[in-house]
Amino acid sequence: MNYNFFALISRMKYIDRWALMRNTRQENLCEHSMEVAMIAHALCTIGNVRYGKNLDANKAALIGLYHDASEIITGDMPTPVKYFNKDLKKAYKEVEAIADDKLLEKLPDDLRPSFEAIFKADDNDDERYMRRLVKAADKLSALIKCMAETGAGNSEFRTAKESTEKTIRSLYQELPEVLDFVNEFLSSYGNTLDELT
Repeated sequence: MNYNFFALISRMKYIDRWALMRNTRQENLCEHSMEVAMIAHALCTIGNVRYGKNLDANKAALIGLYHDASEIITGDMPTPVKYFNKDLKKAYKEVEAIADDKLLEKLPDDLRPSFEAIFKADDNDDERYMRRLVKAADKLSALIKCMAETGAGNSEFRTAKESTEKTIRSLYQELPEVLDFVNEFLSSYGNTLDELT
């Protein structure tokens, strides 16, 4: 039997983000997911090394890779629409869960549990904390995109940058790993290759 899971996942490269905004450089879901995976891995590593956590950084990276996979089916819902009110947010979460289930159905039965562990949260404190760091990585990736756009003179991203910065600042106390990442890594984004090397 032939299974469609990975062929569907490969279509993330066709899903453009920030569809309601003028972009100087288009970003697709594949690029975004890779960046979220790397940042999530870094945040968990910071948590383990500096804050005595026991987080699975490798699993966080996998969750980051697949965190928006449902958008292959749903498309990228713009943030202002997705979070317009609590009813719409709840309804969209339900649609995402249905889309995730549809994707998981495209796997052989013996492989499905391994991928369900990535798509669906376990109910323990370390897992919940790790998934909060993945969400923070998602916000950091959005901020990096906003920084790149405003740095290129695109004022279209100015208010998105401000609101994303505010959201990220609100995480500092509960997720000190985020503050460490911001303080130590964020300012390098936007530097030239010569400056980075």
